[in-house]
Amino acid sequence: MIYVFIVFLIFLVMGVPVAFAIGASGMVFFLLNTHFPLTHIAQLPLTQVQSISMLAIPLFILAGNLMNNGGVTKRLVSLATLLTGHMRGGLAQTSVVLSTLMGGVSGSATADAAMEARLLGPDMIKSGYSKGFSANVLTFTSLITATIPPGVGLIIYGTTGSVSIGKLFSAGIFVGLYMMIVLMVSVAVIARMRGYKPVRQNRATWKEIGINLKETVWAVMFPVILLVGIRMGFFSPSEVGAFACFYSVFVGAFIYKELTIKSFITALRDSIADIGSIMMIVSMTALFGYGIPIDKIPQKMTTFITGITTNPSLVLILIIILLVFVGMFMEGSVVILLLTPILLPMCQSVGIDPVHLGLLMCVIVTMGVNTPPVGMSMYTVNTILDCSLQEYTKSMIPFLAAILLAIGLLAFLPDVVLFLPRLLY
Repeated sequence: MIYVFIVFLIFLVMGVPVAFAIGASGMVFFLLNTHFPLTHIAQLPLTQVQSISMLAIPLFILAGNLMNNGGVTKRLVSLATLLTGHMRGGLAQTSVVLSTLMGGVSGSATADAAMEARLLGPDMIKSGYSKGFSANVLTFTSLITATIPPGVGLIIYGTTGSVSIGKLFSAGIFVGLYMMIVLMVSVAVIARMRGYKPVRQNRATWKEIGINLKETVWAVMFPVILLVGIRMGFFSPSEVGAFACFYSVFVGAFIYKELTIKSFITALRDSIADIGSIMMIVSMTALFGYGIPIDKIPQKMTTFITGITTNPSLVLILIIILLVFVGMFMEGSVVILLLTPILLPMCQSVGIDPVHLGLLMCVIVTMGVNTPPVGMSMYTVNTILDCSLQEYTKSMIPFLAAILLAIGLLAFLPDVVLFLPRLLY
């Protein structure tokens, strides 16, 4: 497998698209081990995406695009502004709360960051926020989307590692709200230091919030309905994805009446592009990961790590360092797909809960899309806001420090992360 990893890194440096780099490097294993039939190269990518659980990914992506084109996002922006507009850096706080509300809608950190950059970015710059600050707020708050149900990363991790997606979703609620608080405090401190003003003069009254909730309740209740549906046994993760699509069409077409034939076709077109890129990567990882159990990589990794320490907390710290480094160079879903079969058995051998590991992994690798050198969300938002990489990197330091501190606390507080899954399951 060492040759597979070397070829993969060479392809990445050469700029080969990630899906093709994974697939081509995975073929090296079969070319070097001729006793495995070459027909596996054609069969494995197909069987990888024929999992019923994996069907949840395209369904939730479609549901998110249907909601974005059906008027849900616009109403969530108005609710978030109402709740946070009176705070210093009100528009930045709106981005944090909107990401929390959007967790059950988009399911993708990059999609969330791009959407918010177009909705809030121009107004943030007009209000006097620096481009670097605005870009970092819009990218780092999208970390919340990765954990609030139904995060695509959680589905990929649960499917790859055979971990309960329902438990991951329920743990994601606490982690998402925790990340929201951390980022709201960070934004408040930076906004006060820089003198950024609120959007509204006065705090919203309960009456104003109640009136707004009449329109937004359909979107706010979405993740709650998903969790209740899974926990009560009404839906499997795949079935709840199908329900999410039905729910999105119903709300957009009959409640808000903004999902027209034209916007429906736009949602389908956007979904095809998103699903195609993600599922291509998912299918190619079957070739890359085939030799991992055969060459006993998990056992070797476990022996190496436990040779250093068997303390679960110290093992988690080592894993966090590894994930931070790898996440800086690879897209989050790729890291989850490739490293879950390696890290999960090792963590279970030292007593680390799979759900706890999954939430930490999803947050850390998603952070990688916000940091140089290959952060997808970073480049997307910088392009939309016309922000230079130097200005972005300079403003990134306080946000990065806050997130790393928050992740460190989560690593040492597994019982807090697992409280809701244990309560519900």
